[in-house]
Amino acid sequence: MMNKPYVFGLGQCSLDYIGRIPVYPPPDVKCEFTDLTVAGGGPVATALVALRRWGVNGYLAGVAGDDDFGSAILVSLAEEGIDTGGILLRPGERSQFAFIVSEPDTSRRTIFWQRPTGAPLHPDEIDLARLSQSAALHTDGLFAEASLWACRKARRAGIPVVVDAGTLRDGLLDIARESDCFIASETFSNAFSESPEETCRKLSAMGIGLAGVTLGAKGYVAMIDRQIIRKSAYPARAIDTTGCGDVFHAGVTFGRVRGWHPEEALDLGAWAAARVSEHLGGRQGIPELALLRKKFPRGLV
Repeated sequence: MMNKPYVFGLGQCSLDYIGRIPVYPPPDVKCEFTDLTVAGGGPVATALVALRRWGVNGYLAGVAGDDDFGSAILVSLAEEGIDTGGILLRPGERSQFAFIVSEPDTSRRTIFWQRPTGAPLHPDEIDLARLSQSAALHTDGLFAEASLWACRKARRAGIPVVVDAGTLRDGLLDIARESDCFIASETFSNAFSESPEETCRKLSAMGIGLAGVTLGAKGYVAMIDRQIIRKSAYPARAIDTTGCGDVFHAGVTFGRVRGWHPEEALDLGAWAAARVSEHLGGRQGIPELALLRKKFPRGLV
């Protein structure tokens, strides 16, 4: 893979258990779920899976435990063709795990998750040679110190940096200042400013070329060439929104690697996210390359 264009991913990888329920229960009752789905997850890991299905290779740097979940995470990624050489297995520690309940009638989902118990990834554990030869760096900023270090190295080497900002956590704004594309969730935006538009303006003022906020079923807001745009979500028969944001960000990274106009990349992300919402889990509904060619023929000649 070192001789082919690839995206360097740095961040979370998880094992997800997803179940379907009719409605979220009140406290102290039993609630039966159906359609158990077990799949790999995590924002960066799922984004790399989407990119690989669209013809872009991926290398993932992260942390897992040496438990059964860790083994399942590695298998799920290897089966998709992702290079997992950067995932470090911490001896005696537990991997990231999530149990997710989906309410198809309301298109809601609730995530219960446990972060990996091992030590966070350290800058010294990142393969700089691999990073330096990548076409883009895609990170969620979970490992704040390592992510900031990698972003700075990438920027100095002229490698575009795409950040998936799910939560306004310590160190993430420092990472934002070292990014080219910074797409935040509505949760991040609500904690950061008074409106998604204001979030985009504040992020753009940090020197970020493409700033945006995903709004779920309400679409997204972004700032391109100093202009605010707001787009509605693509129609979908949504049953589970797990992974929608991850795949939206994959669309942004794909567009950056392929040289698309930012608005085209955002459109790809929004369309792909809608397709993902029509299936349980974050990866089952990722559209294949053939479908992308039909939807975006000019960008995939």
